[in-house]
Amino acid sequence: MIVGILGKPNVGKSTFFSAATLKSVPIADFPFTTIKPNVGMAYLRTKCVHEEMGVVDKPKNSVCANGVRLIPVKLVDVAGLVSGASSGRGLGNQFLEDIMQADAVVHVVDASGSTDLEGQKTTPGSQDPMKDVEMVENEVDLWLLGIIKRDWEKASKLAEQLKTSVAPALAQRLTGIGIDEAMVEETLLRLRLKADRPLSWPPGSLESFVRALLARNKPSLIAANKADLPSAAEKLPALRGSGKTVIPCAAEAELLLRKAAEARMISYTPGDASFKVTKEGLTPAQTRALQLVKEKVLDVYGGTGVQQAIDQAYFGLLKAVVVYPVEDETKLCNKDGEVLPDAYVMNGGSTALDLARKIHSDLAQTFLYAMDARTGMRLSSDYVLKDRDIVRIISSKGHH
Repeated sequence: MIVGILGKPNVGKSTFFSAATLKSVPIADFPFTTIKPNVGMAYLRTKCVHEEMGVVDKPKNSVCANGVRLIPVKLVDVAGLVSGASSGRGLGNQFLEDIMQADAVVHVVDASGSTDLEGQKTTPGSQDPMKDVEMVENEVDLWLLGIIKRDWEKASKLAEQLKTSVAPALAQRLTGIGIDEAMVEETLLRLRLKADRPLSWPPGSLESFVRALLARNKPSLIAANKADLPSAAEKLPALRGSGKTVIPCAAEAELLLRKAAEARMISYTPGDASFKVTKEGLTPAQTRALQLVKEKVLDVYGGTGVQQAIDQAYFGLLKAVVVYPVEDETKLCNKDGEVLPDAYVMNGGSTALDLARKIHSDLAQTFLYAMDARTGMRLSSDYVLKDRDIVRIISSKGHH
């Protein structure tokens, strides 16, 4: 699963990405600092099961800090979208194609209203962040609509002549962005659009179809960035009324905390509501910067919002679950005796067989059953995994 970071230029997308991944990317106060998409590893924060199970944790594929498991996940940051991007303005087509590879989207918005639609700096509070949301979403809609409209008339006539569904023709155009025929059919059904009668659809149906398809298959939330600036307070209520999940965010503050933690000045786990100074002799400037982050961000919002946005994208939008595969369900370890070594992030709705497939394709082919380490019960191949499950896979070639 991949989460994409989207927004107009100069709203702090690259700062958000750097804070989440600690990957150095160009950050500047002008549009199109990012041209090629940046791809990096961020973390998903979840409570580890080791305390509940009464074992000492020795993770292999992820970090466990004070009972918090940080599991690597993929983030992609694409260049800022401007009005007209769907027609190719500002290399828009390429950027839209990049963001469509993501399963869910974090839409970074300048909640302080201090950048215009083009991403140029203006007086704080003078711009309406809701207009930014509408502009970016509109560009994504128009771009997808453009793809669907190619040969639409021809595909519609053919479906009516042959009395068949137009869904395969639509799905064929959308396979490149991870949308299949079942998703298309489900959306048509929900909108009560007759798949075999596309010529009789009411005006605006394709536009409604695009919006519904994106909401279902590329769900998004709003990271209301620069929430620590004074002008953001009056803008946040309107964003919250948009019907989307809105997370107040201060990407610069998170980047500062992550870098201070990396330099061992402070003890801080991404997503924490506080930090602890661990190094003596900080300069007055460093002390003041940390104090400001505490007062203006952590004390106000209970976090910087960066980690919260990533967690919400995976757990909220994508209904992801974290599963712990083991090879010995009594000792909760692998064959080397490492306790709870792995934590896998799985799509919501994934089964025990999907887990076997993720561990190794051979394991899926020789799958017999799975075991729930908590209850000792057998699980069938179609058992739907729950968050925090600890599972052993038994196959005809041995077990995992």
